[in-house]
Amino acid sequence: MTAAAAEALALGLHEDLSNEDYHADKMSLSSSGARKLLPPSCPAKFRYEQDNPQPPSKTFDYGNAAHKKVLGNGPDLVVIEHDAWNTSDAKAEVAEARSRGAIPLKQHEMDMVDAMAGAIRKHPLAAALLDPAYGAPEQSGFWIDGPTGIRRRVRFDWLPSIQSGRLIIPDYKTAADASDRAMEKEIEKYGYNCQAAWYEEAAQALGLGGDDTEMLLIVQEKKPPYLVNVIGIEFLSREIGRGKNRAAIETFANCMSTGRWHGYADAEPNYLALPGYAENRDKEIYL
Repeated sequence: MTAAAAEALALGLHEDLSNEDYHADKMSLSSSGARKLLPPSCPAKFRYEQDNPQPPSKTFDYGNAAHKKVLGNGPDLVVIEHDAWNTSDAKAEVAEARSRGAIPLKQHEMDMVDAMAGAIRKHPLAAALLDPAYGAPEQSGFWIDGPTGIRRRVRFDWLPSIQSGRLIIPDYKTAADASDRAMEKEIEKYGYNCQAAWYEEAAQALGLGGDDTEMLLIVQEKKPPYLVNVIGIEFLSREIGRGKNRAAIETFANCMSTGRWHGYADAEPNYLALPGYAENRDKEIYL
């Protein structure tokens, strides 16, 4: 572990901690990790992914590059000046960029993320929430969970620096479809309600905001005209997220104390029913 990663073990807010050093703290639990502990995943998958980080991929490159352009913090973006990347020269340049932590992009991909950042700056609410005069990107925090004593951590996409009144924490996402209907499904699929509850608790634990702290999603589509939707998550959904977070924290604490990261069913079988829609459909016909 690097000296910076060792420093990250200190509790409190860290303004200049790198993404790599933030993730080097394997003894603490993050929001994304908490979601991986719960069904349909399980602790065994969480542990494997912690010990075997995913290699860079084009799927994540676009989102990370957009984060860099929009938030102003992140890995270097490098244009690979080759029409095709299957030549030996192109492969060598891509490998060199990745070896130093940069994101290799084609020119049209760089143009895309530039256009996305431009669309954010033209959106009145998103631009105000991400105004560099009143906030900073990639702020990390560490604190102790009271009920269990485990370490929890958070990495805010953006943290306002002037906190008069209610603290609003923006979190930037990219999506194929940022419409309300699509994002309702995305909130459930990716557990953004759990993330909102986690970030709000983090801000309170770190002394940054009060009970009225709120996380807002800034969601942007990845195709022209790069539409933006600023989304709040309703109270009940956030409370459900809070309850799921608590279950994940308790699971993490138990796994840490026992050293056992269980999978789906170890000692007893799991008895499953048909999905509700199928049971209601078929029971009237066959029973």
